[in-house]
Amino acid sequence: MKLIHRIGYFSVGLFFGIILLLFFLGGKRASCDYTPTDRVLKNIRTKSRAYSPEVLRYFETNNLDTARVSAILETGDVDFDRSNTEGDPCNVYLIYDEINSETLELQIENCDSLATFKTARLVQD
Repeated sequence: MKLIHRIGYFSVGLFFGIILLLFFLGGKRASCDYTPTDRVLKNIRTKSRAYSPEVLRYFETNNLDTARVSAILETGDVDFDRSNTEGDPCNVYLIYDEINSETLELQIENCDSLATFKTARLVQD
C-alpha cells in the first residue's frame, strides 16, 4: 500500500474519531481543576454559603455585595501560608482578589457541607 493511501486512511479514521469524541464528551461539564487553588475554590463554590453578621455588616458599610463574592470564588487566589489547612473539623482558607485598587480578603471556614464567611476586609495595595 502506498504512503498516500496510508495517510488517507489515517486521516479518515482520525476525523471520525474526533467526531465521536465530540459527540460523547461534548455535553459533559468536565473541568480541569488540578492546581490546589482551583480545587479549593471549586470545593467552596459547590457548597452552601453562610455569612457571619460581621461580614454582612462589612459588605453593607463598604458597598459590596455577595455577587462580588461569587466572582472572587471564580478568579481569586488562596493564600495557603495564612490559611489553616489542617483544621480538625473544618479548614480555614484566606482567599483574596483585586477590586479596583484594593484587595478584598475573605476568611472562609470550609466544612463538609457549608462554607462560612468569617471575616472580610479591604487592604490598600
